[in-house]
Order: sequence, then structure tokens, then C-alpha cells
Amino acid sequence: MWSQERQFHGMLGGRMSDDMGRYAKGDHVKFDVLNEGSGESEWMWLLVESSDDSEELVFGSLDSQPVAATDIRLGQELAVSYDNIREHRRFT
Repeated sequence: MWSQERQFHGMLGGRMSDDMGRYAKGDHVKFDVLNEGSGESEWMWLLVESSDDSEELVFGSLDSQPVAATDIRLGQELAVSYDNIREHRRFT
């Protein structure tokens, strides 16, 4: 099972805001997920669609092929807590 505290906090599901947050559409953020069962940690990239500073969530689609996280897939839409973000890239 993936830790509830360190896991993405839900699916996109219409929670996107029109206000621009800390992370802009097209940015990439690297986040980390911990598998409580195995103790493995996996780093993955998310292609940002939007972010919500008041909720401290970034919304987007998974841009990495999961290896240890078998319950998510490439391209899946996710919401990730700012607490789980380890790196931010803005490609121009």
C-alpha cells in the first residue's frame, strides 16, 4: 500500500482553479511516493496543468513510467501535495 501522507492526494476531478499558483501549466515537478509495504521510494515527474496555492496542490498528468508504483500509470491525471515535490523545472 502507498502511504496516505506521502501519496498524491486525489485525482484531478475538476478541482483545477483559474488562478495561477506557484506552478504553471507546462512546468514539470518531480515528486516522491513511498511504498509502505516494501519501503521503496520512487521519484516521478508530473506535467503540470495547474496548481492551487491555498490547498497546496499541483494538478497534472504523470510524465514518468512507474516501476515500483503499480497502482498508477503513465499519463494518469493526479493531484500532488506541495509537500511531496522535490524538484521543479520550467522548460522554455
